[in-house]
Amino acid sequence: MHAQHARAFGRLIDRPHIAPYSPAMHAELDTLEAKIRQVAELCHTLRRENIALRQQLLAAQQDNKQLTTRLDAAKTRLQALLETLPEDV
Repeated sequence: MHAQHARAFGRLIDRPHIAPYSPAMHAELDTLEAKIRQVAELCHTLRRENIALRQQLLAAQQDNKQLTTRLDAAKTRLQALLETLPEDV
């Protein structure tokens, strides 16, 4: 990799110093490179967000399961109490 390009922050494309590209082509390549970098960063951001959302979903599902278990236990206790009441009340 050419030293000038090696020092450039986040360079994705290795272009030799003697590349036969016009300045306009270099500008287009730089623009494309920046867009590719943005897409890659967005992909990484979305991947991290997806992982976080999956963890939140799992926690919510576990909470839901615990609450359902508690609700079922309360229903069972309530039914048992109702069965102890006299029927003519």
